[in-house]
Amino acid sequence: MYFQSRDPSPAVSRGFLLAGAYNIGGVLLFSQGLTSSTLATQDPQAFSTLGLLAIMLWGCAYASVARVYPRLPGLVLVFALEKLLYTGNWLLWLDTHAHRLPSLFAEAPLTAVFYGIYGAGDLLFAIFFVLIGIRAWRNN
Repeated sequence: MYFQSRDPSPAVSRGFLLAGAYNIGGVLLFSQGLTSSTLATQDPQAFSTLGLLAIMLWGCAYASVARVYPRLPGLVLVFALEKLLYTGNWLLWLDTHAHRLPSLFAEAPLTAVFYGIYGAGDLLFAIFFVLIGIRAWRNN
């Protein structure tokens, strides 16, 4: 039956909470509490104020399923797709803009750090969501 699944693993639940904190805390840190527009100047499609708020909402969604993820394998796999989308965006950005990172470090170090690393974290969480989503799917 769909709702008969094992209890959530505390370690995996912490992974969902960490993913939420990564999104919410990362946005607040690197946008300086949504007061800086430097993230948007480098990639306005993904990191406008609206985009940053949407990223924070995804973080809320990750955290909200921390205790019930075993019953929501489809949603967990959607989370993986979202993280893969941002990983792809990061790789494309690096492919065309990586040469600008040294000057960006001089102008806006926080923004440069963000663009240097954000996709790597998204990739790790994408892998996490894929593994947990598949496991939850099999257990249902």
